[in-house]
Amino acid sequence: MGLSQKADIAYLALRQAIMEQALTPGTKLPEDPLAEQFEISRTLVRAALARLASEGLIEVGNKRTATVAQPSLDEARAVFEVRRCLEAEVVRLACERWQSAWRAPLEAHVRDEQAAAKAGQANVSIRLAGEFHIQLARLSGNPLLTRYLSEVTTRCSLILAVYGRPHSSDCAVTEHRALIDAMARGDAAKAMKLMAEHLEGIEARALIPRTVRSDQDLGSILAQYAQAVGTPSR
Repeated sequence: MGLSQKADIAYLALRQAIMEQALTPGTKLPEDPLAEQFEISRTLVRAALARLASEGLIEVGNKRTATVAQPSLDEARAVFEVRRCLEAEVVRLACERWQSAWRAPLEAHVRDEQAAAKAGQANVSIRLAGEFHIQLARLSGNPLLTRYLSEVTTRCSLILAVYGRPHSSDCAVTEHRALIDAMARGDAAKAMKLMAEHLEGIEARALIPRTVRSDQDLGSILAQYAQAVGTPSR
């Protein structure tokens, strides 16, 4: 396996661990343990961390030790303001450009959400719920819209980790299925209304202050994520 591939896996493993809230806001990400974990140089670790920083998922302080970002309430509200605008345009364009072949993979994704919830994998269900919205963004046919919504959705994962009440998988699955139905009918007005209501529910659950846990074993968390995205780790 090439070094560039290992660096990509480091980035993907860290990103997924953050999205699933296995690495919670405030968790330190020192370069040396990460380099050892993924068997890459510190230079490549810094490149992976820079990608995460550009997405707003980590912060780098004066001592150069990165930490998982801890969004403020003001930042959280700003993220949701942007997300509401982007998601409305996503469903409008998806309805306008809808193809019948799109329905099956969307429904399969929602079944995966439901299966994760039934298996007691709440954090996986949360990640899949976010990825459902990124899949919708791809259907818009606009790469920039997909890129921006992907960034906003991952930031919402951090917000939920800091401020969120428990995730309701049943609500997410039901609402996602209703969105698919509306888009398949080409009913843009209904789809936009459903999306607005869906996001209102997420935001209402998200903006509640609570204590953040950050005393985690970085190595054991990242070992499982590195394996999941395709590389053996120590």
